[in-house]
Amino acid sequence: MLAELFAVMAPVFFGAGLGFFWIRLGHAYPVEFVTKLVFNIGTPALILAALGNAEIDARSFGQTLLGALIVMGIMAGASLLMAKVLGKDWKVIVSPTMYPNTGNMGLPVTLYAFGNAGFAYAITVMVSVSLLQFTFGAMLASRGGRPLRTLLRTPTIYAILIALGLLLTDSSLPRWAANTVDLISGFCVPLMLITLGVSLASIQVRSLVSGLQFSLLRIPAAALIAFGVAQLLGLPPLAQSVLILQMSMPVAVYNYLFAQRARREPEYVAGLVFCSTLLSFIYLPVLLAIMM
Repeated sequence: MLAELFAVMAPVFFGAGLGFFWIRLGHAYPVEFVTKLVFNIGTPALILAALGNAEIDARSFGQTLLGALIVMGIMAGASLLMAKVLGKDWKVIVSPTMYPNTGNMGLPVTLYAFGNAGFAYAITVMVSVSLLQFTFGAMLASRGGRPLRTLLRTPTIYAILIALGLLLTDSSLPRWAANTVDLISGFCVPLMLITLGVSLASIQVRSLVSGLQFSLLRIPAAALIAFGVAQLLGLPPLAQSVLILQMSMPVAVYNYLFAQRARREPEYVAGLVFCSTLLSFIYLPVLLAIMM
């Protein structure tokens, strides 16, 4: 079992470590370029490659999508209580509580833990988190911005619609298109991990204690709520495991970026991202051992 857990976590650890030490050694890394490349090209290709030919029916896709949205809705309510416990404004706490790192970290962990079958469900959860984060999350963080316009200009949305159309019609991409998106999607997960490490190395953390307190509140709550919602919806066992795992991921780096944009204690949110990510290398193997 230990060998299996190490096989799951090692690629994540070394991939993120590569980005972390790359920055610490003084090398340049074009974060803005890589982020645009991953989210505008890599992620849509990954969605089409994973869902276009996945062994997942439209009903399971819809249930998993709904399950993730319900979990985030409950977590949004829980953030009000967490804000009181931590003595923080709820607007600072709500996004880190709702939006786990289902992309940079969640996808690789799920892929190596549950294979391609679980990866399709992981993509589904990531899609739901991304939809909510880039609509409600962007609206909360914006100051007179246009989140709906930004959403409509996001290629990921159209990749989701195409993938959903393929699922509903039980069809697949033409061979030339399937080969193309499969090739392009190959760079997405490695770059996600490296960029995660770069982000962790670039974030200025002032308080580790606050990040630890937040993580000890959020992680058990997310896992238990995801378990309850999965049971309520009657998700297949694999979908249940992936939903619990994905919603228990550490705080997404995008929460820090949104906090910077809104000027809502970005240093505090940076601590949440950093501490929850470090803790994930301790609690994720335990969670995986239970589910695997």
